[in-house]
Amino acid sequence: MAVEMKLTAEKREDTGKGASRRLRRAKAVPGIVYGAGKDAEMVQVSAFELARLMEQEAFYSQIIDLHIGRNKQQTVVKDLQRHPYKDRILHIDFQRVKAGEKLQVGLPIHFLNEDKCKGVKAGGVIRRDMIEVAIIALPKDLPEYLEIDLLNLDVGDTVHLSELSVPEGVELEAFSHGGDLHDHDQPVVSIVMPRVQVEEDEEAAEAAEEEAAEKEEAPESPEEEGGDESGEKGGE
Repeated sequence: MAVEMKLTAEKREDTGKGASRRLRRAKAVPGIVYGAGKDAEMVQVSAFELARLMEQEAFYSQIIDLHIGRNKQQTVVKDLQRHPYKDRILHIDFQRVKAGEKLQVGLPIHFLNEDKCKGVKAGGVIRRDMIEVAIIALPKDLPEYLEIDLLNLDVGDTVHLSELSVPEGVELEAFSHGGDLHDHDQPVVSIVMPRVQVEEDEEAAEAAEEEAAEKEEAPESPEEEGGDESGEKGGE
């Protein structure tokens, strides 16, 4: 079920680094709205309102009703520029949505039954190769997230992109370009043994191999050599 997202924005006239710095000091975030065959608009949004909305997972994949004055536009977030070390958004890009035009967005992946997973109970750990996946869909078909049930996965099992269950009308971006399926069928999640355990098993195997090799290369024991000599003397 889609989540209703709303955000208020204001038009801005000043552009450039100096104007952007002034906006940020005023606790506002500069941004741009583009797409749908219309001219781009320079906007600013409240840093506090944006931070509140970003706490919701759906912010990154769902349609946002962007209110600019009396005008409401349906948009999705296409890019966020973050400060390199401060918890601050420097700039945000919104793309307008058209009802009959497909969108490409990144959907979060929810992993179910992690604590009940067969492989985890056997000592394995979950390795997430992806935490989101790019999909293509019409605005009306956008899901909020995709799910993967880990319950019956054992150690050594892997779930690939081609095994994901996607709703009707949704296409995985990785398979939208044609070509060989296997070239784009990347792993999403695997159950593997912990690295420490693997290293211990490898070390134990190497030690066993070295011990076996030493036994093969060892010379005959002195007792055996002595027995041969005494036997020869006795024969004489």
